[in-house]
Amino acid sequence: MFSAIGLRTHIWNNMLKSVLLLAAFPVLLVLIALAFALLIVAPEDPSVADGVRQALQLVPVVLPGAVLAALIWFAIAYAFNQTIVDAITGARKAQRADDPRVWNLLENLAISRGMATPTLRILDTDALNAYASGIREGRYSVTLTRGLIDTLNDQELEAVIAHELTHIRNRDVQLLVVCGVFVGVISLVGDLIARGFRFGAWSGGGRGGGSGSHGSSGSGGSSGKSKGGGALVLVLIAVAIFILARILAILIRLALSRRREYLADAGAVELTKNPDALVSALRKIEGNSAITAPPEIREMFFDAPQSARFSNLWESHPTIARRIEALVRYAGAHDPGPEGLPGELNSATPAEPVPSPG
Repeated sequence: MFSAIGLRTHIWNNMLKSVLLLAAFPVLLVLIALAFALLIVAPEDPSVADGVRQALQLVPVVLPGAVLAALIWFAIAYAFNQTIVDAITGARKAQRADDPRVWNLLENLAISRGMATPTLRILDTDALNAYASGIREGRYSVTLTRGLIDTLNDQELEAVIAHELTHIRNRDVQLLVVCGVFVGVISLVGDLIARGFRFGAWSGGGRGGGSGSHGSSGSGGSSGKSKGGGALVLVLIAVAIFILARILAILIRLALSRRREYLADAGAVELTKNPDALVSALRKIEGNSAITAPPEIREMFFDAPQSARFSNLWESHPTIARRIEALVRYAGAHDPGPEGLPGELNSATPAEPVPSPG
C-alpha cells in the first residue's frame, strides 16, 4: 500500500482500501455457509474430521441459499430504501420555493459535477447534520437539517452539499446497503442457530439418535456406521465461526464507512476548490450533530458523534479531528481550531493523531 502524498493519491488510496474491504464480505458469506453446513452435519454425530469433511462438501449446496437470502434482502432495500429512511428520520421533501438558497447551491453543484440534481429534503431539527440517500438514478436525495441550513454560511453549506453529492457519485449509499445485507444475512443465520439450540436440533445424536435404541439386541455393528462423538465439537466450531464472522462483518462495515467519509471529504474539496470552507463547516458541526436514529441510519450522516467506546474501530465515522487533519495534510486546508478558539491545526498537536493512509 503506497503512502498518499496529495489529494489525488489520498483518494486512490482510500478507494483501494474500500475495494479490499468490500471483497471480504463474500469470504464471510462462505464462512457462514460452512458454519451452517457443520450444523447440518452435527446431528449425525460423526467424528470431528469426518464432520468437517462432510461440511466442506455441503458448502456448495448451502451457499446458494445464503446468496438467495442476500438477493431478496437487497431487493427489498432497493425498492423501499428512501421510504424506510424518510419514515425513520422524518425528513420531508422540499420544493424550490421552500428554500431557494439551498436549492440553488444544490443545483449548481450537481451541474458542476455533471449529474442530475437530487431531490432536496429537510429534516426539522436544530442538530447540524446531513445525509445522502437513494440507491438508483432518479431517486437520489440530499437531506439537510434545519439547524445546518440556518447555521452555515453559503461556502460552508456548499462544502457539505458537495460532500453528500460525492457520496451519491461514489455510490456509497449502495455500498452501505450491500454491507447491511451481508450483516443481516449473518444475523439471520445466528437467529437460526439460536432457534436450533432452543428446540434441541443440535444437541447431539439428532437424526440417528433414536434409531440406535431399536434393534440394539443384535450385534452393534449391524446398525450401520458407528458414531464418532463429534457433534458437540462441530456445533461449537460452527458457533465460533458465526461469532467471528459477525464481528468481522461489523468491523468491515464500519471501516468501509470511515473510508467513504474521507473520500467524500476529498471529493467535496475537488468540487468546490475550497478546503477551508469544509474545515470551517466541520468545526461548526463538531459537537452539534447528534440525531437519534438506528446505527444503520447514523452511518449515512455527515457526522456521527463518537461514543465512549475504547476504540475507533467500532465507530462509523472518523473523528472531526482526523478528518480535519487529513484535509490539512492532503488538501492544504487551514484550521481555525474549535469554534471560538484561535489557532491552526498545523501548529497544534491533535488529540487523536491520524496515521498515514499508507
